[in-house]
Amino acid sequence: MATQLSFDLPSKTALGREDFFVSPANALAVAMISATSWPGNKLVLSGPAGSGKTHLAHVWAAETGGRIVQASALRHEDVPDLARTPIAVEDVPLIASDAEQQKTLFHLHNLTLAEGHALLMTGRAAPRQWHLPLADLQSRVEGAHHVALDSPDDALLGAVLAKLFTDRQLNPGPEVIAYLVKHMERSFETAAHVVEQLDNLALSEKRDITRSLAVRVLNMGADG
Repeated sequence: MATQLSFDLPSKTALGREDFFVSPANALAVAMISATSWPGNKLVLSGPAGSGKTHLAHVWAAETGGRIVQASALRHEDVPDLARTPIAVEDVPLIASDAEQQKTLFHLHNLTLAEGHALLMTGRAAPRQWHLPLADLQSRVEGAHHVALDSPDDALLGAVLAKLFTDRQLNPGPEVIAYLVKHMERSFETAAHVVEQLDNLALSEKRDITRSLAVRVLNMGADG
């Protein structure tokens, strides 16, 4: 029997406020993002991969007229322009091995605050674990107000799964999500991986995403 070819088509991720599900696991972070001001005009948002840091950064940028830049994409010559608006710098710990980008972020930090704009920084771990060799930058990061996105509860994990399916234009029945929430590893990264596997398997077998297919995918992960 011939196997259908599957194509890695990009999914469209919805990043509006109305697409973000609020639960006790992330309510504090959502409240801080929504605040009109932060202590010292800066905030660090941390959480595991897929927990919603980028989503909340986009919500914040849309509501403040701010911009978003990856820490690894920072260039010294762009700092004066970036500091003219509120700015979110994502994945700051990834520049821990790049002295020049740390200096650039340090300059951006100081200029943005001097211009009276807010600075949002994100990373997976708490700021004290970023271990940025540039001591002046590390101390300023640790001096920012910090809020963490916690591991998902049942309601949040179910909402994340539903959103991941929707982003791929998939619509499995509620029994599929209920089964996954009960039996899968409780992490956002696993949720993204499981949804991708289900999408690929359903496409290759030309079938809908059902509870039995979800059972197979989780068993495949356990066997691996």
